[in-house]
Amino acid sequence: MSTPDREAVELFLQEASEHLQYLREYVGVLQEVSPRREDMERLYIAAHTLKGTSASYGFPRFSEIAGKLAHVFQYALNAPLGEDLHGPLTEFLSDGISLLETSLLEISDSGKESREDIAAFKERYRFAFPPEPPPLNLSMTDSVAPEPVTKIEAGTLDVAPLQTGLTGSYFDALPSDDDVPGEILEFFQPEAEEHLQIVSDCLLSLEGNNNPEEINRLFRAIHTVKGSAAQVGLRRLGAIAHRVEDLIGRLRDGELDPSPALVDICLESVDTLRKTLRREWPSEVEMRAGVDSLLGRIAQYAPLEAEEEEPTAEQISGQETQPTRAGNEKAAGKPASVPTQKQAAAAKSVRIALGRLDRMMNTVGELVISRTKMVGRVAELEKMIDTLSFSKERLQGKVNEFQEKYEYNRIRAQIGLPWANNQRQKMLASAAAGEGGFLDEFSELEMDRYDDFNILSRSMTEISADVNEVLSQLEGYIGRVEGDIDEFTKLAHHLQDEITAARMVPIGTLYSLLSRAVRDAAKSSKKKVELDFSGSETELDNNIIQQISDPLVHLVRNSVAHGVEAPADRLGVGKPEQGRVVLRAYHRGNHIYIEVEDDGHGIDYARVRRSAIECGLVSTETADRLTERDLREMLFHPGFSTATVKTELAGRGVGLDVVRSNLNALNGEIEVFRIR
Repeated sequence: MSTPDREAVELFLQEASEHLQYLREYVGVLQEVSPRREDMERLYIAAHTLKGTSASYGFPRFSEIAGKLAHVFQYALNAPLGEDLHGPLTEFLSDGISLLETSLLEISDSGKESREDIAAFKERYRFAFPPEPPPLNLSMTDSVAPEPVTKIEAGTLDVAPLQTGLTGSYFDALPSDDDVPGEILEFFQPEAEEHLQIVSDCLLSLEGNNNPEEINRLFRAIHTVKGSAAQVGLRRLGAIAHRVEDLIGRLRDGELDPSPALVDICLESVDTLRKTLRREWPSEVEMRAGVDSLLGRIAQYAPLEAEEEEPTAEQISGQETQPTRAGNEKAAGKPASVPTQKQAAAAKSVRIALGRLDRMMNTVGELVISRTKMVGRVAELEKMIDTLSFSKERLQGKVNEFQEKYEYNRIRAQIGLPWANNQRQKMLASAAAGEGGFLDEFSELEMDRYDDFNILSRSMTEISADVNEVLSQLEGYIGRVEGDIDEFTKLAHHLQDEITAARMVPIGTLYSLLSRAVRDAAKSSKKKVELDFSGSETELDNNIIQQISDPLVHLVRNSVAHGVEAPADRLGVGKPEQGRVVLRAYHRGNHIYIEVEDDGHGIDYARVRRSAIECGLVSTETADRLTERDLREMLFHPGFSTATVKTELAGRGVGLDVVRSNLNALNGEIEVFRIR
């Protein structure tokens, strides 16, 4: 085993060990009366992943056993297990997991599966491994057409070549899809969409530029779509992708050139695969017609073979780890390191559903609202402090007034009475004589007059001091709370910025869509046009990207249909035969500007004026007074068109008015200029 192959197997061993450990730990949930659906789904996903990864690394027998375990978990998901099934199924699952663990150790030591142990296991549990019927001869030499057969070898990812069914339809020969849980589709669909996008990008770059690296990348992407579809049970999708792979395989082997016609078929194949993946066919009748037409044209470039030798495990492994050997010897070693690169990329990123990001953003909004409420509570506390301060000042004033009016004035009044001096002299004389009457005039607590009036006065003074202390502490508490709210605000804004950034995607993701639109429009109008995209790194919210994609497609199609001249007309005025449509995206302040420009003849204001009169929008006298700005505004009128002949691209009157309404819904604006 070479070093790259060993690295790939090590990656498989690590992943498989983790899945087997989970199966061993949680398979006991089947013994519960009402096992949680979440646990059953995770068991199914673990077993199903083992089935797919082992097949992709060239271990079909390991994959077959894992597939049987996944089938049991899938059955338990959809129907409760009776008491009579608990014992046999539990024993089957336990022995199956033990067999996989033993086989994994054998693979780790020798790089090969333990065939004897697997054969003994299948012999012991015959009920799970019924004998397969002998394969039918798919050749079309017999007078009676054979039954449509599409055979998927257990553990392999390849689908046998399609033959037409009894009805002569390629669609009838396609295998039926398995019952795939929604959770599996939720993970599979985004990944398949990414690979189909790679296929589309490669096809657009290949036209007129036979680059072996792009062809190899194209083949790997469609091969992954085919294999992944077969893994999850979307066999119909996998069979269609298999025929597309056959076509691209001939392109990779140099038997075909990337001509415009061939690229057209491949691009149509991408559209068909997308519609099948998203289940967007209006009806099975339309699906049958579309798939039959596509597979029929593919058969013209890549004829069907009647019989095909089934690949061995070693061949499958070679296909997975070195798919580019036939195309480019220099690049043959690169795919072997792809699993390691994917593992490194997976450690740095994770796929998050947009719905979850939306919920996180809503939670951030709730945090901001809570912060606003907290600020309001602090404001109420500050008002209470003001009220308390005012009450404290009033209390202090009343205390001072009370002391001045009663306590101090009473003492002074007693000292100033006419009889006070005589009374003092008598009291001193009594004290000198040793009489007790003098002491009766003093309080027991201190040598001073201290009656209830004095106590009330001093209590009010102390209360005023206590209020002042509470006020000081409350002011300090408010200051600390305001500091905490400021920190909370910073964190909430930072979280909001991070989640917003997670939703941002570069506008360059629309390049393939817009390039395809320009290409199709140019082909339909028999023009030669290229798209130049600048500012592709400019980021927008994913929802905005999705909502402006259709308006942008319409604008670039308009540029091709109404702006760029025919090749002969361009040559006549000294322009290059190939037209040019430029799309620019850039930030300016808090706004994002997107410009679509073409190097055509520009707006024909005379034709706009005539069309406005013919449509009854203005009278002849009014039309003569319209400025260029007014005429440009006419272009946004519903139903308005300057095309003399109605075609697929122009003349239908459904255009810039729809673009403007879509942009207005996003609080955006659109303007049209003519650069002289």
